[in-house]
Amino acid sequence: MALIELKNVIKVYKSQAGNVTAVDGISASFEEGEFTAIVGPSGCGKTTLLNAIGGLDRPNQGTIKIEGQDIAALKDRDLIDFRLQNIGFVFQAYNLIPVLTALENTAFILELQGVSKKEREARAMELLEAVGLADRAHNRPNQLSGGQQQRVAVARALASRPRFVLADEPTANLDSRSTETLLDIMANLNQREKTTFIFSTHDPRVIDRARRILLLEDGKIVMSK
Repeated sequence: MALIELKNVIKVYKSQAGNVTAVDGISASFEEGEFTAIVGPSGCGKTTLLNAIGGLDRPNQGTIKIEGQDIAALKDRDLIDFRLQNIGFVFQAYNLIPVLTALENTAFILELQGVSKKEREARAMELLEAVGLADRAHNRPNQLSGGQQQRVAVARALASRPRFVLADEPTANLDSRSTETLLDIMANLNQREKTTFIFSTHDPRVIDRARRILLLEDGKIVMSK
């Protein structure tokens, strides 16, 4: 059984200019341990597809199964719980909580899950060490560079040992050096912890490192390699 399986997924947005089909009948599957890039021009449906896989957007049609569970059929409360327990997210804008330290941001999901303070801080520190930020554990986001903030975001995404991580344009705001550092970290965690990573990106540096590429155009997969 595939880790993630999509069948005929369609997502339509309503606008003043009429309906826009952002994802148009996509069927695809993802196996455990993948390091996959979803690529294509702006507006091709990359982020919408990622949001659908992550349960942030409900499709208008089709099924999205994670280990056999159709998340599109879950009630809102159940879907929130499912995301919390199974999916890690890395966003382009980092989305760190400004008043929390790097350690507290990393441990935040574990706190929501009810993990004890001792356990969650130990796991958070382990991950901050893995992303090279143990010495910045008590700094808040405004005391960190963009690259450092994104590394905290990766640590946070991995804290609960999710089934997979969805990264939406994670390098868009980073310089070349920070991008290479971040990609090294994610590739290492993919190998070491067997965490599945699925990126949306148009960054050639990310594409070069991906082991699988899906090309989207106008909401459809037009190439898979």
